[in-house]
Amino acid sequence: MSSHRMSLAHAEVNTARMLEKMIDAAPGFDLIEIEGDAAFLSRQADAVETDTAILEILRAAVTMHRAFHLERQYVTANLCPCAGCKGAADLKLKFVAHIGDVAIQTIRDRIKLVGIDVILVHRLLKNPVGIPEYVLLSEELYRTAEDSLSAPVHEVSPELEGFGTVRAYFVDVGDVEGSLPPLPAPSWQGRLGRTAVALGLGMPYMIGLRRPRHASSAR
Repeated sequence: MSSHRMSLAHAEVNTARMLEKMIDAAPGFDLIEIEGDAAFLSRQADAVETDTAILEILRAAVTMHRAFHLERQYVTANLCPCAGCKGAADLKLKFVAHIGDVAIQTIRDRIKLVGIDVILVHRLLKNPVGIPEYVLLSEELYRTAEDSLSAPVHEVSPELEGFGTVRAYFVDVGDVEGSLPPLPAPSWQGRLGRTAVALGLGMPYMIGLRRPRHASSAR
């Protein structure tokens, strides 16, 4: 049981660390909400900028993808043998992007986006894309500048609840990254530091002061 609790604690901590690194890598986007193991980000798209929106999103996706996987590499290279640390090697990152109209609500100083386009982008998370890491573009976003994409583009037609059959387009994140250099290998100093971080941040979960999000939502 102690080993199981440590794995759950470290899985929670490690996921949070990777999400934080990913979000920090996209300073031009606003964090609206953390939704389980996903982050909901947004940015203002003025009418004069719609033709560059795809390129901005792809650049951000590449930067976020590399930040996520660099931190994941440190997690899996730390000295903790628990499943929560070693299992991070299997984690992948997927992006879904859409452009549309939203309404802004402020509830207790927290900003929320609402509207049919917000629902659509959430529905697109369930799609038939068959590769592990991708950027999925809604048709509305894709049509703003489809000729600007240099990476191979593939079409899918998911059936979405409340929307019926829609068209969307995806690119492999690896194709967008192109010939970027490989991620640097973690140093021993970095590995020791990340191990200490995992142990320290996981302790409140181990002693019951905090509950993992998944455990809380299952109650």
